[in-house]
Amino acid sequence: MAALLDMDQLRTFVAIADTGSFTRAADAVHKTQSAVSMQMKKLEERIGRAIFARDGRASRLTEDGLRLADYARRILRLNGEALASFTAMELAGHVRLGLPDDYADRYLPEILARFSESNPRVEVTVVCEPTPMLVSRIAAGDLDLAIITHVDAKGRASIIRTERLLWVTSARHGVHEATPVPLALGRLDCTWRQAATAELDDAGINYRVLYSSWNSTAVGAAVLAGLAVSVLPESALRPGMRVLGPSDGFPALPSCKIALLRNGFEPSRLADALAALIATSLDNLSGATGPEAAAAT
Repeated sequence: MAALLDMDQLRTFVAIADTGSFTRAADAVHKTQSAVSMQMKKLEERIGRAIFARDGRASRLTEDGLRLADYARRILRLNGEALASFTAMELAGHVRLGLPDDYADRYLPEILARFSESNPRVEVTVVCEPTPMLVSRIAAGDLDLAIITHVDAKGRASIIRTERLLWVTSARHGVHEATPVPLALGRLDCTWRQAATAELDDAGINYRVLYSSWNSTAVGAAVLAGLAVSVLPESALRPGMRVLGPSDGFPALPSCKIALLRNGFEPSRLADALAALIATSLDNLSGATGPEAAAAT
């Protein structure tokens, strides 16, 4: 009989693949680093292949490791969906979800539609605020779950999606050629703003922040009107936007990591069910689609 893969080992393995670190993965799955190392040793023994290769002091996935990561994500997703299908009709009550408005535009329709279909007796309260405010709300116990932009300082958040962060401008205007480059960005503590200005500073590109807002619709309006350049994750590209790259004089940006932050003080089956659905919904989403996005890339 073929050996069965251990779900807990797969969950830890995916955490390592997502965070790029045994140490950060140990925090994410609430295990010691030695326990994580032991799990990975057993997983390698189970499949009979090396899934990690040493690269100096760091570890990277081998070709077999990359292949296993794809299977692991699908197995975990299917496992979550199977469990949810048998418990969904028993769930009733109230769950509180927070996310920034730009993520709400892209992700919320599918999340709410799927969750409402399988949990018709559950009331969902949605709060749209920037990541720093959502982190504070989670810490205060005001939310059950929050979808946030992940950085190491945000605490024990599980990374559920990674996308390219892209420079965007209007497809019908040449504002990106102006000097200094006019920018439309989030407020000062916005992670994307900090990444964008840091890359421009390193490249010696002169710029000025012309529009600043937490509201993604306002930032997008400035871009589409041909007034400014901004930065967006790949899935947030809208018709009428054009992606800028090194050939246009704009440096590459770091990836955008989207994470799920949980309320550790008040765990609930409702929050568990919604968290599982969010993870599968975001994992299943493709990048930007449509003729405008295809032309931009």
